[in-house]
Amino acid sequence: MENLNSLSRRGLLQMAGGALVVRFALGQTNNQTSAPAAGVASTTHDKTMVDSFIAIHSDGSVTVSTSKVDVGTGLVTAFRQLVAEELDIPIERVSVIQGDTSRVPDHGGTGASSGIAQGGKDIRLAAATARAALLDLASKQLNRSPQELRISAGEIIAVNGSKVTIASLIGDKQFGLKVDRSAPLKNPSAYTVVGKSIMRTDVPGKCTGKHPYLHDYSVPGMLHGRVVRPPAIGSKLLSVDEASLRGIPDVRVVRIENFLAVVAKDEWAAVKAARVLKATWSDWKGLPGSEGLGAYVRNGEVGQDRKVALQGDVDAALAAAPSALSSTYYWPFQSHASLGPSCAIADCKESGTTIWSATQGVFGLRNNLARVFGIPVEKMRVIYMDGSGSYGGNGADDASAEALLLSRAVGQPVRLQWMREDEHGWDPKGPAQLHEMRGAVDSSGDIVAWETLMWIPDGPTGPRALLGPEAAGMKQNHGQGTGTTTLNLTPPYEVANLRVLSHHLKDTPLRLSNLRAPGKPANVLAVEGFADELAHQSGLDSLAFRLRLLKDPRAIEVLKQTAARMDWQTRPSPNRYAAEGDLLAGRGIAYMHYKDSETHLALGMTIAVHKPSGRITVRRIVCAHDCGLIVNPDGIRNQIEGNILQTLSRSLHEEVIFDESRVTSTNWASYPNLTFPEVPVVEVVLIDRPDQPSWGGSEAATGPVAAALANAFFDATGVRIRTVPFTQARVRTVLAKA
Repeated sequence: MENLNSLSRRGLLQMAGGALVVRFALGQTNNQTSAPAAGVASTTHDKTMVDSFIAIHSDGSVTVSTSKVDVGTGLVTAFRQLVAEELDIPIERVSVIQGDTSRVPDHGGTGASSGIAQGGKDIRLAAATARAALLDLASKQLNRSPQELRISAGEIIAVNGSKVTIASLIGDKQFGLKVDRSAPLKNPSAYTVVGKSIMRTDVPGKCTGKHPYLHDYSVPGMLHGRVVRPPAIGSKLLSVDEASLRGIPDVRVVRIENFLAVVAKDEWAAVKAARVLKATWSDWKGLPGSEGLGAYVRNGEVGQDRKVALQGDVDAALAAAPSALSSTYYWPFQSHASLGPSCAIADCKESGTTIWSATQGVFGLRNNLARVFGIPVEKMRVIYMDGSGSYGGNGADDASAEALLLSRAVGQPVRLQWMREDEHGWDPKGPAQLHEMRGAVDSSGDIVAWETLMWIPDGPTGPRALLGPEAAGMKQNHGQGTGTTTLNLTPPYEVANLRVLSHHLKDTPLRLSNLRAPGKPANVLAVEGFADELAHQSGLDSLAFRLRLLKDPRAIEVLKQTAARMDWQTRPSPNRYAAEGDLLAGRGIAYMHYKDSETHLALGMTIAVHKPSGRITVRRIVCAHDCGLIVNPDGIRNQIEGNILQTLSRSLHEEVIFDESRVTSTNWASYPNLTFPEVPVVEVVLIDRPDQPSWGGSEAATGPVAAALANAFFDATGVRIRTVPFTQARVRTVLAKA
């Protein structure tokens, strides 16, 4: 390691873009890898046109273009399958360009399990339109009607054996056609590619370390940046002591109002400089603290009330009921907790600005950055590259904005990577949610009254304020982007009298963002946990209670499939005879109709509770999943398993802790997640419905995990746990109070 004290400082002050830049001695450059050309292509992409989605080349290969991005969900492979199926060409000939604003049409960002449901539908219809056009072209060349033609392996073959390749018909040319939204799709009975488990092309590279991740990428002339965060969220930067960096060469300090960062040719130099740079900040104590946050949420000033569901007279029904139940469920603030810190590269030039980012919405990020930085949108390009974790709006967009701030200030490309404490401490959070429940059942087990009141920090809507530009004093719309948090707040069961209201608070202690399946795990915990409480009050088996109150056959099917795989024995909870020494064993089940309109799934769980320590061991999880047409069974199975394990981690361990000034759970010790020894057996039952639309699988299975766990805990112990996470300390407290 170099002797830092022996290195001299050469100072040079310069002004760049209104920022004070302090330059230190230049050191060695890093090795560079080749990069796509920066700048902006002149071509626009109209999402109504076939050519924006599908390009057939003279060698018979096909390129698919999409603004949807594959954040580890297998989306690229599924898109290749859909196009290969509709065009009847080998899947090996299909490639995908994803998430490049200069090369793809804008048909939405990635989120809300919309990749297949919406993006796949768009691409499939474009391919079907192209197929019809190809048959028409071939019919003229072969002098046969389209009905006498078939496509096989990239050739169009007539009944008499004459044939022509699709490459010779349209290769490297444009169709010039609008996407026919009613184009006939291939009959599922003829599928040869869709419905098959196809290996994802990214998996080998990810297993061998050869996959190109954004964090490993570089462009010529690139510098490395690190942001120096304040000690408190609302602190103001009072002064900076540049002399504190005398021992570190090749460093520039960038200060723009309250934004402070360092850049260097060597990444380690930037890391060291960010750690030792002395800065003076103002004090700030504007947070309520996470201790007792549920009460803060419950008593916060409401900015908007939403009537989610109203039916009958709930108050009268509760008053008339011989016994009514009331319960409170709480879900805390949680981080995205991406395994690798957020990263981005920006190259800001007069000719055009290019951003390499792991954002889930390249066009949304481009438009937001263009507005905030005052750059014409046609002079900005955003290119997606794989990051090391996503799960919604994590710090990727913030890192992109900070990289752009630095690139514009120093006049060179800058790679900006967060540190672990940045990721946990400063990423926007999934919001805390509190649910107050009231309800009653009659002697037959019918639900005569149900009320759900939810409180959730919200604040103004619009694009989320980005950290760097906000600190730099740049004008932004201070929205939160929490996603649709009222979905799955209404019980899916027959209820005679129903009231569901959500109270959205005017403010939030922490910045908010959409975290995987926004709001739904908390909503389903409250709804399915309370349904279990009503089942217990009625004296009915919790599965039987649900089945008699559901009418949708697909809902009934997933519950029955889950129960059959679990060998469910009909009995009420709790299980009084399941003690195994200090271990108390139990089972639980929960149902969810994702977004109240899409994927159906039921999840069952068996657990053991170690009463002395409070440790919950999840032994087995079974999930029956019906998302309509399944494009890639192996891909959807992987997604379901990942959903379940991530939400199990959120349910058992994850909670953002903060004091009056800042987030304090800024590492894996203070914000733990699921460990390998804790991973249970997970069994997935896929229900394929080829005649039905495809719905999402990238987040649906998050919903019922905490609910099934809470219900299994009651079955094991006879005690309800209603506050996430179900830590050992919290379990011991709950059991001690029983």
